[in-house]
Amino acid sequence: MQGLWHLGTVTAACLASLGNEVNGLDFDAETIAGLNKGIPPLLEPGLEELLKEQLAAKRLEFCVNPAKACQDADFLWVAYDTPVDDDDNADVDYVVAQIQQALPHLPVGATVLVSSQMPVGSIARLEGLAGRQCPEKNLGFAYSPENLRLGKALDVFLKPDRIIVGTRVARDRERLEPLLRSISDHIEWMSVESAEMTKHAINAFLATSVTFANEVATICSAVGADAKEVERGLKTESRIGPKAYLSPGGAFAGGTLARDVAFLNDIGANRQLTTPLLSSIKASNSEHKHWARRRLQSLLPDLSHACVAIWGLTYKPGTDTLRRSMAVELCEWLIEQDATIQVHDPAVKDLPRQWQGRVSRKADELSALKGAQALVISTEWPQYKSISGQAIATAAPNIAVLDANRFLVHLASGNGLRYVAVGTPE
Repeated sequence: MQGLWHLGTVTAACLASLGNEVNGLDFDAETIAGLNKGIPPLLEPGLEELLKEQLAAKRLEFCVNPAKACQDADFLWVAYDTPVDDDDNADVDYVVAQIQQALPHLPVGATVLVSSQMPVGSIARLEGLAGRQCPEKNLGFAYSPENLRLGKALDVFLKPDRIIVGTRVARDRERLEPLLRSISDHIEWMSVESAEMTKHAINAFLATSVTFANEVATICSAVGADAKEVERGLKTESRIGPKAYLSPGGAFAGGTLARDVAFLNDIGANRQLTTPLLSSIKASNSEHKHWARRRLQSLLPDLSHACVAIWGLTYKPGTDTLRRSMAVELCEWLIEQDATIQVHDPAVKDLPRQWQGRVSRKADELSALKGAQALVISTEWPQYKSISGQAIATAAPNIAVLDANRFLVHLASGNGLRYVAVGTPE
């Protein structure tokens, strides 16, 4: 298993739990040292316990030496979390360079299965590199797009809806099938390029659905409609269905969805293709990222004399990562407005250094409300649901609650609070 951040560590631990012998490879010595103690590189519910269990069972080990990790491998499963910058541009060359360091150490005939998020054509690129670098190895290449979600990764990996796999030759399919069927009987086999493209298409469709729902919600607010009721109308339409990704709420925060949209836009541009729908997704989502800012400005015109409480800072509940967090972006903007900012998050122990003296971290949720005129629900930690509207109203009378996804919808009535969500009438 090469690449040991979120995707790779979860995949390694889960494969070991299914009885496989897994050697984890990464060139970051600090990460490897932590993993060999059973400490994952980031928070994921259940992952630390699973790592320690599989290490103790001797089914799992980690190292920085590609010769040691690859010497007896039937498969090299590549699971780097492809680096992405703040403009959603992925550093694919980085992942390719890491893979190149492992290829010469694989046994003859090994299969390389890539799950890292990379643009269509990447497997063909790797095949070309292997053909030039180590043709005597006769390596096979396949692609299976990752499908994990922060906070629910173990369950998603071990109980997937299906597994998508693209292979080039029958030999690779025959070798991969027993391994993958230990995870799921529902495997969608296809060509390599189709599997690569399927990942792009899924995420682009989800991103389009999110932006569509939020643009409709913006109009709902302006005309006095409730976007949640409109959502119900949409999902009871047989051509759409109840599982459609059409809930009004916050913008998607970059990362996985944005990366695939960027891949498709780049591919279209490089081939002189016109893709106005795909090209508009980022602009629409970027505009919606400012929803909380706009609502705060309408509620509190002079933010320099306002106190804003924020519940939740992490990218998602169940994690401790702040990168690409919408709450962090909101705090940065509120600092620019010279607002007083009070935050609570159960997983964040230390605030960013540049916030010192500008943002105060509170030990409990209600303390963060003291003196606040507005509360923004950012990360949907389950414990926030146990706090009553009366407790909030007592801690901060007349406070406005901004809850983009209606996570705490019980606050919408009977508490004397002003409750604002995406798509509620203004």
